[in-house]
This record gives sequence, structure tokens and C-alpha cells, in this order.
Amino acid sequence: MKGPSPDDRTPMKGFPQVGYLKHYITSDHIVVGDYTYYDDPEGTERFESNVLYHFPFIGDKLVIGKFCAIAKGVTFIMNGANHQVSGFSTYPFFIFGNGWEKAAPEEGDLPYKGDTEIGHDVWIGYEAILMPGVKIGSGAIIASKSVVVEDVPAYSVVGGNPARVIKQRFDDATIDALLEIAWWDWSAEKITGHLDAIVGGDLMALRRAGQS
Repeated sequence: MKGPSPDDRTPMKGFPQVGYLKHYITSDHIVVGDYTYYDDPEGTERFESNVLYHFPFIGDKLVIGKFCAIAKGVTFIMNGANHQVSGFSTYPFFIFGNGWEKAAPEEGDLPYKGDTEIGHDVWIGYEAILMPGVKIGSGAIIASKSVVVEDVPAYSVVGGNPARVIKQRFDDATIDALLEIAWWDWSAEKITGHLDAIVGGDLMALRRAGQS
């Protein structure tokens, strides 16, 4: 046995609300790694409708790593939501034309936060909101209904509005070791063979497996 196939759209037979997300993505500006799933009783295909203001001409990407667990209603706000804030009004007059197009912002006038990047083995809880350009470190946990406005360190737990670090899951040395081992990049066979160490928190066994 080497675990479920990452090429299976619905890996839990008889439970179609959980789908491996990469198979449901249509946008060239969204990249999702193997085994990352979205859990929504109304259908995994609803995920992209929660990636908001993601306009191709802006060019920003949503990049999600491997083995992430994403709950229903998680929303990603992309850079297209930004309004110009350098003047007296934030109203986007130019989009309505009829003479107002002369107020169109110049290149660089609109805030741009870059790509939104989610690491590996990240758990994002129900109805969390992630703002443009945030970077979520591998192993992090985002509490339900959190509003993430800044980068989240690897293996930390964050929650609230705005989200703040509640705790670090492990000590610094353990976190550094886990990021170096990067078990999510192993083959399916190797992961299957060392699941006890991965889910049981046996760092020494995980180190040995990483060196084999």
C-alpha cells in the first residue's frame, strides 16, 4: 500500500464533499500541490468562487502547497480588491467611464502585495479570510473565522481579527528540523512507510527516515 492516489478527484469514496483540490482548478493563476483537499458539502468545485478579485491582468498568483486541509468557506482576497489610497477618495471613479476614466490610476498607484503563498501541511479553518499577498509558513494552523492580514510563521497557530500568533506548535529547533526534513516532498511509498513518525511526533525516527 502506498496511500491514496493524488490523481483521484474524490479520494474518500462515498464522501464527495472532500476533493483533491488541484483537479478542480481552472485558473492559470492558481497552483495547488498534491493531496491538498477542500472540504465543502456543496462541492469542491465551489473553491474558486471564494478566490475573490483575482483578475488575470493583475498577474498575482495563489500558490498552495501539498497536504493542506482547507475548510468550507475559506476566502482568499487577491490584489484586485485594492483601491488607490494616495488621494482624498478611495472611490474607483475610473471604472464607470463617462468622463471619469480620466481618473484612472497610473501604473504603481494601486497597492500590490504580490502572490499569496500557502506552504505545505497547512490547516485553514472554516471561513477564514486571507488578505492579498500573505505568506503562510508550512505546518501553520489558521483558526476558524480568522482574518489573516500579515505573514504567518511556520508551525504557528494564529487566530482572531486581525489574526495574531496564539502559540508556536513546537520549539525552534524542532521547527527548523521539520522544515529541513520536508517529509511532504517524499515519495508516497516513503510517506506511507513512516506515517507513525509523521503523525506521532517522533522527530528522531523522522530524521532517520529523511536520511535513508
